[in-house]
Amino acid sequence: MAKKILILSSSPRRGGNSDSLCDEFARGAREAGHDVEKIFLRDRTIHYCTGCGTCSQGDHKPCPQHDDAADVIDKMLAADTIVMGTPVYFYTMSAQMKTMLDRCCGLYTEMKGKEFYFLLAAAETDSKLLERTVDTFQGFLDCLDNPVVRGVVYGTGVWHVGEIKDKPAMREAYEMGRNV
Repeated sequence: MAKKILILSSSPRRGGNSDSLCDEFARGAREAGHDVEKIFLRDRTIHYCTGCGTCSQGDHKPCPQHDDAADVIDKMLAADTIVMGTPVYFYTMSAQMKTMLDRCCGLYTEMKGKEFYFLLAAAETDSKLLERTVDTFQGFLDCLDNPVVRGVVYGTGVWHVGEIKDKPAMREAYEMGRNV
């Protein structure tokens, strides 16, 4: 059965290493017959959460900010599978990804039973050190109802654009997409 897959690419560089992992995952998932949409967060206007509390009040009023976050959150709610791709800076996710996750505050309780994949690209060569990044994603998932982490790709030893191209992580991302 075809799944609705949403890929959030948080690289500040189009065609960057984590963005390339997202493209490979998407290619594999499309070839397997899934409905795939990739959102390049850099192309969206997503403001920081202001902590006003409007979205968390009992009647779930919408966020008073007028930007693209609500549209992205709606797509997250509609997806069966959410893929989060990020470059790793100082052992954590990019600011673009963190900003997007912070804006999920009002509707995170509606994200039920989602499957998640994480695609990481880092200059670090030891994938064990990237577990901190996965732990940060897990902090978000810990607030959701029945999330399932299906896979993580560690694109290690890459800094400059394109260095990921010959790494095993590209094949891993493609295969994960094929096997959603």
